[in-house]
Amino acid sequence: MARTLVQRGTSHTPVAALLLAAVAAAAAPLSSQDSLTLRDAIHMAQERGLAGNAARNAHEAARWRQRAFSARRLPQLSLTGSLPEYNRAIIPVLQPGGETQFRTQSQTTSTLQMQIDQVVPFTGGRVFLSSGLTRVDQNGGGLGRLWQSTPLVLGIQQDLFRPNALAWDGREQSLDDDIADRQYLEAREDVAISTATAFFDLYAARLTLENAAANVAVNDTLYTLSKGRYEVGKIGENDLLQSELALLRARTSLDGARLDYGRAMAALRLLIEAPADSELAIAAPVDVPVMTVDTAVAVAEALRNRSQMASFDLQKLQAERRVNEARLSNGFGATITAMAGFNQTAPFLDGAYRSLLDQQALTVNVSVPLVQWGARHAEVEAARAEKRRVESTTDQSRRQAAQEAHFAALEFTQAARILEISAKADTVGSKRFEVAKNRYVIGKIGISDLYIAQSEKDSALQSYVQALRGYWLSYFRLRRLTLYDFAEGHRIQP
Repeated sequence: MARTLVQRGTSHTPVAALLLAAVAAAAAPLSSQDSLTLRDAIHMAQERGLAGNAARNAHEAARWRQRAFSARRLPQLSLTGSLPEYNRAIIPVLQPGGETQFRTQSQTTSTLQMQIDQVVPFTGGRVFLSSGLTRVDQNGGGLGRLWQSTPLVLGIQQDLFRPNALAWDGREQSLDDDIADRQYLEAREDVAISTATAFFDLYAARLTLENAAANVAVNDTLYTLSKGRYEVGKIGENDLLQSELALLRARTSLDGARLDYGRAMAALRLLIEAPADSELAIAAPVDVPVMTVDTAVAVAEALRNRSQMASFDLQKLQAERRVNEARLSNGFGATITAMAGFNQTAPFLDGAYRSLLDQQALTVNVSVPLVQWGARHAEVEAARAEKRRVESTTDQSRRQAAQEAHFAALEFTQAARILEISAKADTVGSKRFEVAKNRYVIGKIGISDLYIAQSEKDSALQSYVQALRGYWLSYFRLRRLTLYDFAEGHRIQP
């Protein structure tokens, strides 16, 4: 994509030497290392900053939850048993003659079973394959030991006319995964916004410090010049006092600028996890790409990419699930359980696996509500009303998201125009001050006009810095709202 550059004017060259001399002590550490660009600062904050690490860990946790969900849908192998179970009690024993006698029983039972379970997402049922072995030891009475084996049992369990929880869970998990990916991208863009804010706070503080130091140097020179003119009677005492007052104010501003610069430096260090005693030399981000942002593209990408949109889809899906559960859970239902396999018993272990006998089981459990006093109908209608509420609120939120993206695109375009104008105003203000200073030195204008020009120069510089800051922040806000890189022309990738 073609890029054009908007730069500050070069008319500061006449005061370059003065600026360098004035801020040498304050800015010397900044030139001792490579300059940190805005892109570098954002990358460092995203990769090693605390907020960046938090976003990455949240995304990683979502990835592991997705893996756990997928693993639970695979065949599950389990081993269960009781080793042993001891029971001593008096039990009724039916005698051959038909009478019942109570006898003392002392029994130890040990069981071991291995089973493979597989869920069936499309039907919500369960298929299982198991193999087990049981040993019963009769303590006393000469009954001895008995083995029972079930070498192979194949079974299925299926609910009928009931909600398919497995299918609903799968659809929700798919949306959860999509939401986690998008939230991770948005969290990284949030880090970019906070880093850009801190970066421009430092940049503005540095320019303010340089400007304050330059003002001190200029006003000190002017005060010396004014004292000489006052001594020879060329100016009045009022002009001399005004010159001295301007010098004192400039020195006060310089002290405040140093404090603000240190505070901004510490804030940026914290975001990018730089050492507490390090000096960050930042590169002035005066070269900016001028892009044309189509509001229609911004709206379309916001509705396609934002995590909020996927969250709306999840809310609607959950509302549909509640309607389905209310309709099916309280009506007629059935559960079918069927098993087929082999088993055998014997007093010896090897005999328990000989001459195996067939084993079959079929169970049909039926649930038929007869009188509910309208409870089922009420629950269904409540779920449907909730679904309509979710649809209304999500549709409204979609429109708000589209509106945010539309105006974010317009704000970015406006920020680019403001930056261009502010850069020109900064150049003009600097030129005007240079002219005014030179005219004052040769006695063509009064000191009041000089200080007016100096004030306007400072104001123009601050406006330029704020415009540059506003441009980049509006750019990153637009990226955050759309998850789209307008500079490269593609969706933002992790």
